[in-house]
Amino acid sequence: MARATGKSEAVYEQLKSDIESLRLRPGAKLSEVQLGEELGASRTPVREAIRRLAREGLVDFVPGEVARVAAISLGGVRARFEFRMLLEPRAAASVASAGAADERVLVPFRELLERLEEFDASFRALDAAAQARSYQKFYEVTEGFDQAVIAACRNPYLARTIRDLRSETVRLASRSCAGSTPLPRKPLAPARRASMTRSSSSKVVRTRTLTPARSSS
Repeated sequence: MARATGKSEAVYEQLKSDIESLRLRPGAKLSEVQLGEELGASRTPVREAIRRLAREGLVDFVPGEVARVAAISLGGVRARFEFRMLLEPRAAASVASAGAADERVLVPFRELLERLEEFDASFRALDAAAQARSYQKFYEVTEGFDQAVIAACRNPYLARTIRDLRSETVRLASRSCAGSTPLPRKPLAPARRASMTRSSSSKVVRTRTLTPARSSS
């Protein structure tokens, strides 16, 4: 059973990575037989992975029909951002609590705070074309923040929820960095998202007064 569970997890992680990176494009068919051959797995772990991804909104799955990679929905992206805006302050508080017991927890957040402030200042000074080219750097910084929060959050359910909500954001980042035609409007402009992330990082760091308080305006 443990071996089967391990295989299912490996198939799930691979498919999720392929979907997030757009190696599996929106609308792509997910044949259990074909995927099993490509991943060296039986149909059972592939089927379990597809159903799990369907619960996360990355796959459209109807029993008896071929599953497909879900479309990137502007409404879905916005809804996830709004939900994350509710969750991340609580997660930041959890990380600050962990940092009170172990200051090493806060080291990556001090570094991220500096990187975010540098990015925000430089981003605002760029013209529209240069801003578009800077998205990759922006996504790398916020990816670091998300992973640091997930790793340090003391509430495993909260950490898991934030991790699962990231998938649509990662797909949007992959779409932008690949030069695809942009969605009608960005759910959150990079400068605004950077400001939000900087605010969360600042709260975590200032809780232990490890760095001087800085204005987020």
